[in-house]
Amino acid sequence: MGESQRFGHQVANLRADALHKLTTGIASEYGTVVVEDLNVAGMLRNHRLARKIQDAGFGEIRRQITYKTDWAGGTIIVADRWYPSSKTCSNCKTVKAKLPLHVRVFTCDACGLVIDRDENAARNLADLASADITGTGVAGDPDAQASKPRGADRKTRTTRTRHTASAGRAGGATLPRRRGEEEARDRTQDTEAQLALW
Repeated sequence: MGESQRFGHQVANLRADALHKLTTGIASEYGTVVVEDLNVAGMLRNHRLARKIQDAGFGEIRRQITYKTDWAGGTIIVADRWYPSSKTCSNCKTVKAKLPLHVRVFTCDACGLVIDRDENAARNLADLASADITGTGVAGDPDAQASKPRGADRKTRTTRTRHTASAGRAGGATLPRRRGEEEARDRTQDTEAQLALW
C-alpha cells in the first residue's frame, strides 16, 4: 500500500469514527430527533458544493441517526423536502419568497427578527417536532400553527435502563437483545412517558 493510499485510508477511518460518535451522541442524548429530507442528488449538481457535500456524508448521517434513534427508543421525525425551514421566520412564521444560500443571516421583513440562518431553521424544526408530537400539526405542513408546549425548547433526554453484564462473555459484555413483542411494548411505554414530559 502506497503512502497516498495509506493516508486516504486513515482519513476515511477518521471520518467514519467521527460520524459514529456524532450520531451515537445525538441518538442517546435526545428523545426526539428531526432530520430534513434533503435533495442531495440535486445539491451534488452544484459543482462548487459537490465535494463538500460528499465529504459531509449526509446520507450516512441520516441512516445512522435513524437506526440508532430506534435502538435508543427515541422518535425520529422527517421534515418534508419542501418544508421551508430556512425561509420561515421562527418568530412570526412569515415565509420569505427567496433566500439565497450565500445569505447566512435571516432578516424578517415582517417582524424585524435578525438571527443566524441555521439557528432560525433549527427553531422551526423544533416547532415542527412539537406540532408533530402534540398532534397539532403535520410534519412538513408549512400552514400548521402550533403553540409551543412548556419546555419544548429544552433538550429531551431518554431514560435508558442499564444492562447488567452476564458471565460467559469476554469483558462481561452482553449482546443486544432481539427485538420482540416485549421490547415493542417497552418502547411504547417509553414513548408515552416522553410525551407526558412534553
